[in-house]
Amino acid sequence: MHLADMPINLLTAGALVLGLSATTRAQAPADGPPAVGIVEATGRPITETSEFLGRIEAINRVNVVARVTAFLEKRLFEEGAEIKTGDELYRLERGPFEADLASKQAVVAQLQATLENAKLTTDRARTLLSGPAGQQSTYDAALANQRSLEAQVQAAEAQVQSSQINLDYTDIRSPIDGKIGRTAVTEGNVVSPGSGVLTTIVSQDPMYVIFPVSVRAGLELRERYATRGGFSAVQIKLRLPDDRLYGQTGQVNFVDNTIAQNTDTVTVRGAIPNPMLHDPSTTGGPVHELTDGEFVTVMLEGVQPVEVLAIPRSAVLSDQQGDYVFMVGADNKAEQRRIQLGQSTSTVASVINGLALGDKVIVEGLQRVRPGQPVSPGPASPLIESSMKAAASDGRMQIDGSSARGAKPAGRSP
Repeated sequence: MHLADMPINLLTAGALVLGLSATTRAQAPADGPPAVGIVEATGRPITETSEFLGRIEAINRVNVVARVTAFLEKRLFEEGAEIKTGDELYRLERGPFEADLASKQAVVAQLQATLENAKLTTDRARTLLSGPAGQQSTYDAALANQRSLEAQVQAAEAQVQSSQINLDYTDIRSPIDGKIGRTAVTEGNVVSPGSGVLTTIVSQDPMYVIFPVSVRAGLELRERYATRGGFSAVQIKLRLPDDRLYGQTGQVNFVDNTIAQNTDTVTVRGAIPNPMLHDPSTTGGPVHELTDGEFVTVMLEGVQPVEVLAIPRSAVLSDQQGDYVFMVGADNKAEQRRIQLGQSTSTVASVINGLALGDKVIVEGLQRVRPGQPVSPGPASPLIESSMKAAASDGRMQIDGSSARGAKPAGRSP
């Protein structure tokens, strides 16, 4: 059959097949290994940081109460002011206590006069014993009377001392330095030991910060810092409720000796300075950054940086068996390597086990990589490099206080 005799539809179909084949050959990818971006695992100093929720607590707290029953004559402090040890706070009615003290002192004076006369009687009876008129019984009676009066004088003097103490209780003074709260009673009211708290004083500088640590986190912290100096190997920094970083650093000074069974946590305490921020004369009163009872974020930070093996966080993949990375091995072939992560951030991961210094880790092009597959390695993008440099300049890695282990995002699969 000649070409001219072929049906038109058959010629058209053949032309279409030839055209598609040519197009397919033009768009087919070139043969060769996939290009990937790599970075080398490098050692970097980091400051280990663990975060916990804590509460500020005054080191000294005094609930002021009345020690005697009397009318409140005067309040001598300004609510919210800072006071010193010995400052007078309240003055109670003194008259009844002064009268009671004078009465007890009069009794002492009377008994002392009687005792002086008894001593003279005893001395005369002792002198008469050397003569024919002296009788032993007379001397014995005089001596007994003297000793009885001496005991009465001591009891009366104790009553005087008790009355003096009660009189002193009418001046209620501050036992500590600190900031005083509002008064619960006003002038003219009767106060007594049963009246409850009149006011509260809390110390201001320094302050305690109390925070619970899970048992697991506590064991990891102990393992990490016990050989580096214990409490002295860490310092406390605070993030305030408005997300500002507090300017002072503190020190851990106490770990409780029991574990809270309902939360499986142990209480840790540290002390941190709380200086006055402004001159009270210009602000209308003393101002400190930290307030008793305030919630804060506690950052338990290592004093000395530690050297870790660091890689970009985006290079880390995860599956049911754990974390792993792809690295470029011999003959530029991709090699899967299981790793154990330490403290990590959103951009940088520290590797405890699985990698060595200088290992070439694939960080870009992971979706095209399979174990044992040849790859074409090249430098990672400037974005990856800049993020690693920024993390190195920051030098801090942070972990979640609930587990004291590097908190990392959900794992990815290639």
